Amino acid sequence: MKYIAFFESITGVTVIDCILDREKNRLIFLVKKGYVGKAVGKNGINIKRLNKLTGKNIEVVEYSEKMDELIKNSLFPASVQSIRLSKNINGKKVVYVSVPSKEKGLAIGKEGRNISRAILILKRYFDIEHIILQ
Repeated sequence: MKYIAFFESITGVTVIDCILDREKNRLIFLVKKGYVGKAVGKNGINIKRLNKLTGKNIEVVEYSEKMDELIKNSLFPASVQSIRLSKNINGKKVVYVSVPSKEKGLAIGKEGRNISRAILILKRYFDIEHIILQ
């Protein structure tokens, strides 16, 4: 709650949710549609300020109630071509996401940051265990 209040006071943007990722020392803020730019600020000023004040990496994702849109927003800046939901043999939900082959690295991100961000968000909202990039 303190991170949400802090983020809102600095950016002026309402936060829908905040996910603390201790493994990658980051805070992932989900904001209303159309407010990512305002949250980030001109030249990333708000993010830089929050990074410095919290000592954590700050990431902002546009929230959506629709699974497909939330996947696309979570994997941004990679462009998602298609999404298919399935269940594995254990009954756990798995999402197959197609991205252009030249953007696969972008979807995964440095040290897997982008794909792990998407998994954290999708597990929380849609109980999805895995994302498989195609």
